[in-house]
Amino acid sequence: MSSLKLDINPPIARLTLVRDVIGAAEIAELASACEAIAGDDNVRVVVLAGGGDSFGRGWDWPALAAESPDAASALQEAGVLDDPFGCLAALPKAVVCALHGEVSGGGLALALAADIRIAAEDATFSLPETGWGLVPMAGATQRLARLTGRGAALALVLSGEPIDAADALRIGIVSEVVPKAALAERADAIAGRIAERGPIAVQYAKEAVSRGAEMPLDQGLRYETDLTMILQTTEDRAEGVRAFLEKRQPKFKGK
Repeated sequence: MSSLKLDINPPIARLTLVRDVIGAAEIAELASACEAIAGDDNVRVVVLAGGGDSFGRGWDWPALAAESPDAASALQEAGVLDDPFGCLAALPKAVVCALHGEVSGGGLALALAADIRIAAEDATFSLPETGWGLVPMAGATQRLARLTGRGAALALVLSGEPIDAADALRIGIVSEVVPKAALAERADAIAGRIAERGPIAVQYAKEAVSRGAEMPLDQGLRYETDLTMILQTTEDRAEGVRAFLEKRQPKFKGK
């Protein structure tokens, strides 16, 4: 992979953006990486980060335009008009995203597909597309509104005005802000803690929150109960109970 670096060191897989713009190459390589991660039972958590001065400054417009002389066709061919980051959101593993520098346009759309986002103090967030006569794409409007609520999402989407990390924390885009020098360490600490937990329980808990949020409350409650009942049949659930009674750390197998 030339645009996205995948390093698997079980139980953690690391995805690092080589460039700080998002184009067709990043979209294609992300799909391949997600497929590899989903099929690796030794991976329990994913850490997504940017390898440059910024996590993601936006879309790689020159590269996207090279896909086709027609703008709509170019975006379609690159996968931008679909849900290019849905593969990340759908992973049966937790995804922790470490954000620094500019997190704009396609960069923010990608980050919103993660489960947990933490930001360095220097991070800024924006969706500038309306200033170019475009609607923010790749799930940005939908995931942002579901995360922050309609009012905060509309303020960001319609104005295109950047917000800083403190405001991103206030409206719920990120769950934590740390000094830039501590960003990678903090992301690893969160990932490490999740990796110690039951992998099937983590998967089902992620599903309960993510899918349940799209359901009426009564259906969401039933879905939560269904997942809980399924979990009772697993070896990991039995191991968790034994470990609790024996006052030791559980040894989960993902079974």
